[in-house]
Amino acid sequence: QVQLVESGGGLVQAGGSLRLSCAASRNIFRLNAMGWYRQAPGKQRELVATITSGGSTNYAASVKGRFTISRDNAKNTVYLQMDTLKPDDTAVYYCHALQIRDNYWGQGTQVTVSS
Repeated sequence: QVQLVESGGGLVQAGGSLRLSCAASRNIFRLNAMGWYRQAPGKQRELVATITSGGSTNYAASVKGRFTISRDNAKNTVYLQMDTLKPDDTAVYYCHALQIRDNYWGQGTQVTVSS
C-alpha cells in the first residue's frame, strides 16, 4: 500500500507558475513509476507527466516544454513544476503511483489559472 498526499495547488494568473508536491508514505525508488494526471470539469482524467524509477520522463503534448516532473527519492516526493500556466491547465491534479499492476492515487489538489 502507498498513500499519496498532494500539495501546492492554488489560484494563479495566466503566465504564472506553481509547483505541486506529492509525498508518498513509503520509499518511492521501489515503485515502477509515478506521475501526475489531471481532470477538468466535464472531462476525463488525462495524463500530464510520468517519471519512472530509472528517471525517464514522459509528458502530454499540451504541457511539454512548460511542465517538469522530478523526484527526490530521499524525501519520497515527486514534484511537478508548472510554468507559463494557461487557463486550460485549470483542473484537479492527481498524483499517481504504479507498482507492478497496482495503481495508487492521491486525493487531488485544485489548480485554477485565471485569464
